[in-house]
Amino acid sequence: MGSSQSTPKVTAHDRAILDLKLQRDKLKQYQKKIQVVLDREHEIAKAHLATGQKDRAVIALRRRKYQQSLLLKTDSQMENLEQLVSTIEFSLVEVSVLHGLKQGNEVLQEIHREMSIESVEKLMDETQEAREYQREIGDLLANRLTHDEEDAVQAELLALQGEAVSTSCRTLFYSFSHDI
Repeated sequence: MGSSQSTPKVTAHDRAILDLKLQRDKLKQYQKKIQVVLDREHEIAKAHLATGQKDRAVIALRRRKYQQSLLLKTDSQMENLEQLVSTIEFSLVEVSVLHGLKQGNEVLQEIHREMSIESVEKLMDETQEAREYQREIGDLLANRLTHDEEDAVQAELLALQGEAVSTSCRTLFYSFSHDI
């Protein structure tokens, strides 16, 4: 009901490769046919020699030689077809890689637009302002706390600073790793 299976689209490239492979298969069949003729001509030549018909044996061997030349030509054509198929398939891989590089470059450019030097400088300034504000609050509170409370506050401050540095490092690392 409503579920339709999508069939893979056969592109012109796929059709060309398929056609070349079909031609290769036809050449292989033709080679088998030629091999049968070669074997038969050889047997005919042997039979004519056995009966003393040397002229007929020579004719059979000439036909056999002709068939051998056809077999060599089909070998050459087969090699050309296989090289062409390989070249086309590799070119398709190259196109795919090029497309991937293009997409990656576009994403990288978009990231660069989102993360300008000005925004990084603004973030660093805001971080510095937050540190200064925290130090002012710490100075105000330090005057009203006991020594043990001050030690606890300092320990908590160190922990928060460690978290802030860790977060900043992760943010910068993330930004840097995406720039690469």
